[in-house]
Amino acid sequence: DALGHLETARLDVASGIDAGARLLGLAVRPTAVFCANDLLALGVLQAMYGAGVNVPGDISIVGYDDIEFAAAAVVPLTSVRQPAERMGRTAAEMLLDETEPDREHHTHRSVVLQPELVVRGSTRPLAR
Repeated sequence: DALGHLETARLDVASGIDAGARLLGLAVRPTAVFCANDLLALGVLQAMYGAGVNVPGDISIVGYDDIEFAAAAVVPLTSVRQPAERMGRTAAEMLLDETEPDREHHTHRSVVLQPELVVRGSTRPLAR
């Protein structure tokens, strides 16, 4: 099982369609694609659907961000959802901490927030 990487010009649907076309041209097509965001993933999905490739039967597709349109795609897109509200609140709290007049007792901190995998129709379990 090899891991590959495909560059795109932008992070939009058109670049996803282009990436999908390049994937379709490979001698050995991957069984799954993880995209940097949902727009790219929706473009790849469009390219596969247009070429008659079965998603998820022939290829699974996963996006990132879980935008509103992910669930509404012709094949609902599996995506990674970020805790956006919590990210914003934490960032604002950290910024306010940084600007406190009493910086003598301030300590820098690192925060790790857990994303959530939202499984939909564009992926299937790995065949054993």
